[in-house]
Amino acid sequence: MDATQLLDGIDRPSDVAKLSRAELEILASEIRARIVEVVSKNGGHLAPSLGVVELTLALLSVFDLEHDKLVWDVGHQCYAYKLLTGRRDRFGTLRTLNGLSGFPKMSESPYDHFGVGHSSTSISAALGFAMARDLKGLSHHVIAVIGDGAMTAGEAFEGLNLAGHMGRRLIVVLNDNEMSISPNVGALSLVLSRTLSSQWVREHRRNVLHFLRSIPHIGGKLAHYAERGELSFKSFFTPGMLFEALHFNYIGPVDGHDLSSLLRHLQMAATVTDGPVLLHVRTRKGKGYQPAEENPTKFHGVGSFLPETGLSIPKKKNFPSFTKIFAESLVRFAREDSRIIAITAAMPEGTGTALFRDTFPDRFVDTGICEQHAVTFAAGLATQGLRPVVAIYSTFLQRSFDQIIHDVCLQNLPVTFAVDRAGLVGEDGATHHGVFDMSYLREIPNLQILAPRDENMLQHALRTALAIEGPVALRYPRGVGFGVELEPEARILETGRGELLREGEKIALIPCGNRVHPSLEAAIAIEKELGFSPMVFDPVWVKPLPREEILSIAGRVRYLVTVEDGVLAGGFGSAVLELLADEERLSGVHVLRIGLPDAFVEHGTQLELRESLGLRGHCIASRVVAFYRKVESGS
Repeated sequence: MDATQLLDGIDRPSDVAKLSRAELEILASEIRARIVEVVSKNGGHLAPSLGVVELTLALLSVFDLEHDKLVWDVGHQCYAYKLLTGRRDRFGTLRTLNGLSGFPKMSESPYDHFGVGHSSTSISAALGFAMARDLKGLSHHVIAVIGDGAMTAGEAFEGLNLAGHMGRRLIVVLNDNEMSISPNVGALSLVLSRTLSSQWVREHRRNVLHFLRSIPHIGGKLAHYAERGELSFKSFFTPGMLFEALHFNYIGPVDGHDLSSLLRHLQMAATVTDGPVLLHVRTRKGKGYQPAEENPTKFHGVGSFLPETGLSIPKKKNFPSFTKIFAESLVRFAREDSRIIAITAAMPEGTGTALFRDTFPDRFVDTGICEQHAVTFAAGLATQGLRPVVAIYSTFLQRSFDQIIHDVCLQNLPVTFAVDRAGLVGEDGATHHGVFDMSYLREIPNLQILAPRDENMLQHALRTALAIEGPVALRYPRGVGFGVELEPEARILETGRGELLREGEKIALIPCGNRVHPSLEAAIAIEKELGFSPMVFDPVWVKPLPREEILSIAGRVRYLVTVEDGVLAGGFGSAVLELLADEERLSGVHVLRIGLPDAFVEHGTQLELRESLGLRGHCIASRVVAFYRKVESGS
């Protein structure tokens, strides 16, 4: 039999509903094999998608996706859904340039009813769908699928609260695998996983079953029914009470890999008409692929690997990543300063703070997917003389914008923001690129911003940030460093002072952060093309800018070029232009800003994206040479 015989016959969601239970089981195996095959080559979110295969099949069997609306939370578990909604033949392009997105995307398919990428949005969006349905006099179902990790975030509770208050017909499927990316933290996760296993409960259970079995003729059947009802009994005393208190009809927990049970309970949920319903489904991340089952954290988001063993395929460069250098430096500094506290929002492995957790468990806090809380929590620590370091990806730090302003910067508290994944992140695409941080951070009073050019400067920048009596953001990219050797001792950088890396004339390149090394390469190419050497200046600081140095450079050259891996609107180049304008130094100098356009950047490898956006060394050189010749020719 062809390994995807059934899958090859699924062209639209309605085709799934035509299959028998036995065929659905076979199809589940085919889907898992196809997901492992593609993700082993392209990388991606393997464990989450493997964990919801049966749930996806059951949803498509019970609901009519031509009319019913389905909203995934985060969306990194949608691979099976993509395979079953008309994208099977393109699935091999997953997360590649111009290929399928790794997340639901409205422009990609009519069955992607809402675009997602960040967590905890599904209930709020689905409630909007439900209200719109009711106002239009329609009757279709609206379903939100949310993981227990995403359920820990504030927006999810805000959605639950309003949904329970409004009482509209809505189905929330809680996919409970006891993990987000790393194991969940917080009181809610304890509620969801709680079992009635205390000694008195076990003794009472034994006594009741013994009594039932002792009843002549019918005792055996009564005991059997009692055991079957035990799961419902537990849910009454544990998670069910929480959701019932929010005015949800609670069903579950249900085995998320038992298709018959899933189908039965989804059909039950579909018949509820007196308000919203929450179906609690328990699944196993990585289900059906042993390496992912054994290590779901590693296989949550993974690069290419050998499908036979699950072992990663080594990359060509062996340089340590920026994240690794940050983590090791933070631990080193924390040995010397007991005030340092590390905080992350459900990303200890991703941000490298797992090393800090293992070294200083009492000084580490994982807040769960609660970026706003993490920032204000850090502010509270800082008021008491501690030095919190909040390590959050650039794209997720956006969620705590108000807290950064109001709780940290307004009060000028010494909180260090370790802004990981700043710039283009690659295959995760538009929802995950960290390209807005310079624009949304540099406008905030009291906040200083450092952009180290390489791994050696990263350790210096972190040391500097921890020494400043106020808030500092330290931005660094995803991926490996440039192979720069680390100096044995980290030094404190002079505030607002950059470094001239290459003397030159006529043209000055002022690149920011990880675009410094490519700009040094560009300078060599420019010299070969134009016959003179441009200077290269690393500002080191995005805020405060090295004002005097930049003004001096602007007075010595005719062309000034800024380069950044963020959006041009309000970014680093804008800061330089503002400085020149405020000092009335724009006359006589021609400014070229190289960065990201006013558009969302789609997915592809970092190399492909930097090539297409003109951010690689040779691309920067070509842009500068063309700009120079255009101005010189007067055209």
